[in-house]
Amino acid sequence: MGLEIPLWRALAVFRVASLAYAVLLMGRNFRTYPHPMIGWTVLAVMTAWTVAAIALYAWPAHRRWPLLLADFAVTAGCLLASVWVIGQDPLAHGSDTVPMAWIAAPVLAWGLALGRTRAAVAALAMGVVDAATRGAANTVVLNDVVLLLMSGMIFGHAARLAAVSEANLQRVAELEAANRERERIARGIHDSVLQVLTLVHRRGMELGGDAAELGRLAGEQEAALRSLVATDFTTVEGEADLRVLVNAYAGDAVSVAAPATPVVLPGGVAREVAAAVSSALDNVRAHAGPAARAFVLVEDEPDQVTVTVRDDGDGMAAGRLDEAAADGRLGVARSIRGRVRDVGGTVTLTSTPGDGTEVEIRIPRPRRKS
Repeated sequence: MGLEIPLWRALAVFRVASLAYAVLLMGRNFRTYPHPMIGWTVLAVMTAWTVAAIALYAWPAHRRWPLLLADFAVTAGCLLASVWVIGQDPLAHGSDTVPMAWIAAPVLAWGLALGRTRAAVAALAMGVVDAATRGAANTVVLNDVVLLLMSGMIFGHAARLAAVSEANLQRVAELEAANRERERIARGIHDSVLQVLTLVHRRGMELGGDAAELGRLAGEQEAALRSLVATDFTTVEGEADLRVLVNAYAGDAVSVAAPATPVVLPGGVAREVAAAVSSALDNVRAHAGPAARAFVLVEDEPDQVTVTVRDDGDGMAAGRLDEAAADGRLGVARSIRGRVRDVGGTVTLTSTPGDGTEVEIRIPRPRRKS
């Protein structure tokens, strides 16, 4: 990932710097070591592995278990070789090992590639190797383990933050691109569809009669379309404010009442609920009578969201929905009940002849992750 690249480069710099420090210590102390030639051999291995590790870790596909385990094994081997170079007695009394700070490199790599927890495991395992090298778990080993734990977990946490930040940036970039496309479409709609709907609305109201009803419907669709193209209702987390979607249906014959604060649902759920509300309003226009008005109420409760669509129209006789389903007319069954059922909700439909119809949609609120 792009934001992790600087961290891997920092690790590469650390490998080189810690190797240079190990060479400096060897150059200063090799005359006091029992077997300095083994020490120079260990440094040659460390140099070769530093070059190889930097080259291999530069490719994201290589940052997997085989390379990570090899990195740990080579480093642990160089650390254990300190016993033959320096002697265990000086090491037990706190002398520096041959690799010195270079042993932190695989722990940092584990943190970047595998996260904080596995970096902690690598740090503890390297501490065990350090204790075996010195022959005892003394204060020097304890200090080394603490430093390894802190550095590994910090690098792991930084890698996690980088991954999360990159994912958020990607999502923001996608939303920005979607908004630009949306603005382009909105301009096209404004220059064509909205102007036609405005003209139909105005001319229909002027002509009266059946044309007035056509004009009224055109006006409602114009208002709904303007609301949709003017509002971005999806959040970065993929959720949506149900109020915005439902408010798009407000018009001369439709009143919408919703809370003052956002009614947040997963984006897909919110769109399905809004589509079910649209179907209910279509039924009002088709069956409730020409003078019927519809009222939409959105209620945001702690454990559920309730949307009620009520009209003051002609209502329905008992058994009418069953007759419609038997005749193959499945608007309510599929467009309302089916949509709501698919997102885990329920629909209650109440109607009395001469007293309107009420459709109540209940959606359980999903638990938020803590």
